[in-house]
Amino acid sequence: MAELNIVREHALGLAKARKIAFQWAEQAEQEFAMQCNYAQGKHTDEVDFVRSGVKGCLTVTKTHFELRAQLGFLLGTFKGTIEAEIVKNLDALLAVPATSKKDSAPAAKKRHAPRA
Repeated sequence: MAELNIVREHALGLAKARKIAFQWAEQAEQEFAMQCNYAQGKHTDEVDFVRSGVKGCLTVTKTHFELRAQLGFLLGTFKGTIEAEIVKNLDALLAVPATSKKDSAPAAKKRHAPRA
């Protein structure tokens, strides 16, 4: 059996991380026909997921996400592709929205024409 272990650090806190984990679970259910069970804890949440050929858990804390999964024999041959897709999806969910140019660019100074 092939195993996946993916860890992503973040500074979101548990409440925001929990929202992202819910999104990840919904996405896994819709796109990959996973059956996900979400268990909230005081300091750690866990999303157990399963489908034919895959079984795993996403652990969520206020500082990191850790995904561990076991791939069956057939899916194990696609470990690299599966891992890349999971990383891409998780990183997209964790990406901080870019600030708008208005907020990030310094304000232009206005020049006044000399008075005659």
